[in-house]
Amino acid sequence: MTPPHSLAILISLSGEGGVERMVLNLVRALAEMDLRIDLVLIREESRHLQDLHENVNVVRLGTRHSALSVAPLVRYLQEHRPTLLLAAKDRAGRAALKARRRAGVDTRVFIRLGTTLSEALEGRSGLRKWLRYRPMRQLYPLADGIVAVSRGVADDVRQITGLPEDRVHVVRNPVITPGLEALAAKPAPHPWLEDGGDPVIIGMGRLTRQKDFPTLLRAFADIQVHRPARLIILGEGGDREALATLTRSMGMQDKVSMPGFAVNPYAWLSRSHLFVLSSAWEGSPNALTEAMALGVPVVSTDCRSGPREILQDGRYGPLVPVGDVSALGKAILETLDTPLPSDDIRAAVSEYHAETSARRYLEVMGLDVPE
Repeated sequence: MTPPHSLAILISLSGEGGVERMVLNLVRALAEMDLRIDLVLIREESRHLQDLHENVNVVRLGTRHSALSVAPLVRYLQEHRPTLLLAAKDRAGRAALKARRRAGVDTRVFIRLGTTLSEALEGRSGLRKWLRYRPMRQLYPLADGIVAVSRGVADDVRQITGLPEDRVHVVRNPVITPGLEALAAKPAPHPWLEDGGDPVIIGMGRLTRQKDFPTLLRAFADIQVHRPARLIILGEGGDREALATLTRSMGMQDKVSMPGFAVNPYAWLSRSHLFVLSSAWEGSPNALTEAMALGVPVVSTDCRSGPREILQDGRYGPLVPVGDVSALGKAILETLDTPLPSDDIRAAVSEYHAETSARRYLEVMGLDVPE
C-alpha cells in the first residue's frame, strides 16, 4: 500500500549534465527530510545512482526515450498511485500528462523546466518551432503546475503556452549541497591549480553551440598581451575537435587545457582565479552558481536566462553581450585585477541551497513542508 503524500520524480538520466545533477540533488534533499520518494527512470545512464539515499526507491521503466515511456508509466501510476509526480524536462512532462490521462488516476503532475526554449530554437525554421511548441500548448494546461528555474524561463514558457502567471512558479535550483565544501577540498586535479603560476580561468559545460566556448577562447587569446593567464575548459561534447583546432590556430595550445568531463568539478573551481560563463543561452546556469558558492569571482554573458538574476544585474560579476569577444576580454581583465570578496560572492547565492530549494518545491506542489 502506497503511503499518503507519496512523491514520484520522473527523469531520463542520459549523462552527467546539469539537469541530472540538480534533480538528484533535489531527490537527496527531499529524502533527507524523511520523505519517501520513487525515482522513476526513463533512462538510467548516470554514475550517481549508487549514491542515493535509503528513502529513495528506484523504479525502472525499461525504455530509452520519453515517447516510449507512456505505456510503462501508465502501469506504474495505476499500481502505485503517487499523490504527486514531478517530471524533469519537457518531454518527460508531456509523457507524464499523457500517462495520467490514460491511467485514469488523480496523481497531480508538475513539470520542471530548466532552459529558455525560445532561445534554444533561435534560427530554426517556423515548422521546427511549431512542432516543438504545439504539444506544449496542448498539454501544459493539463498540468497542475510548471516549475521554472528562473524568472526568464518562467516568462518564456508563459509566452509559448499562454499559461497564466499563477500556473508557472519560479524555484531556484538546488545547487549548493552540504557536501560541496568537502568535495572542493579534494586534492588538486591539475598541476596548474597548485603551481602558483599565472592565474587560472575555468569554463565548464558541454562542448556544444550553446556554451559558445569559441568566444571564450578568442577573448582569452586577446588578454594575453595584457595579462598572462591559463584557461581550463571542463566538459565533453561534439565541438571538441573544432575547439582544439581553434586553440592551435591562435597558438594557445600551451595555455589552454581541455581535460574532459570532471566527476568532481568543485576541486577545480575552488582553486581557480576566475570562472567565465560564455553561453549563448541558459535556463539557470548551475556552473555559475557553483563557482559563486565557492567564493570564486565570475564573469558571464548576459544571455537568456539566469545570469542576470544570479548576478543581481551585475552587482556580483560583470555581464557582457553574448558573442562579444572584446567585452568579454575586458571583463575578464577587470575581474582578475579587482575581484570581489569571496564572502560577498557566496552570500549572493544563498537562495540556491538544496534544502531551501526542496522546501520551496514542496510549498509550490502543495505538500506539507517538514519542520
